[in-house]
Amino acid sequence: MSSTESSAEKRVTGTSERREQIIQRLRQQGSVQVNDLSALYGVSTVTIRNDLAFLEKQGIAVRAYGGALICDGNTPGLEPSVEDKSSLNTAVKRSIAQAAADLIKPGHRIILDSGTTTYEIARMLRQHTDVIAMTNGMNVANALLEAEGVELLMTGGHLRRQSQSFYGDQAEQSLQNYHFDLLFLGVDAIDTDRGVSTHNEDEARLNRKMCEVAERIIVVTDSSKFNRSSLHKIIDTPRIDMIITDEGIPAESLQELQRSGIEVVRVKQSA
Repeated sequence: MSSTESSAEKRVTGTSERREQIIQRLRQQGSVQVNDLSALYGVSTVTIRNDLAFLEKQGIAVRAYGGALICDGNTPGLEPSVEDKSSLNTAVKRSIAQAAADLIKPGHRIILDSGTTTYEIARMLRQHTDVIAMTNGMNVANALLEAEGVELLMTGGHLRRQSQSFYGDQAEQSLQNYHFDLLFLGVDAIDTDRGVSTHNEDEARLNRKMCEVAERIIVVTDSSKFNRSSLHKIIDTPRIDMIITDEGIPAESLQELQRSGIEVVRVKQSA
């Protein structure tokens, strides 16, 4: 963006006009960050978060740690890339990933769902040994290439380039003859009443198959995904064995999950 364009946006004073420009940036870039918008428009981060909360209620954006993503449920052609999603909350995802990696012991057979948090888990398995890992994520598989003590299995199937994930009948059938100890499942939304859900129907179906063949289901997600629901449900919340998230999890969600007997591990949020 040129200095002239930047100055023009800083002169925006009306809430409606600012939000319209934020929508345009979301459509152009796929994602925005709170601190960048605060500096751009000369308003507080609280004001920007209120803007993003409003856009989320309108179904335009999906809030994430540190910013927001274009809502791919409404605008599938503009679904943010893996790189866009990862850039918004890398620090907290790495903290979640470290807590997840600490659960993996020699002899474990695991599934790493596709996604940016599971990618961070894969990066932390370089020193692990005697582990078998299956994934449907191309980025996850690439990260595991450096983990010499991890035997890598791929589901195969059709590739969704935007999410770098495989799906479809071949992917689902590849799981049928296996039994895994742990499934690390990334999600787009989690609601204590409505369950765990995602925007994509094919990925939801594959995720359900993963849940069927795993002894323990461990959801890995930052706190922005709570009290939200996407179109395609994966499983009901009570089926989850553990959730690894950050300290920003809403208090009511935490209490409800604990009442349901679900173990909740909270990592510290980075500044």
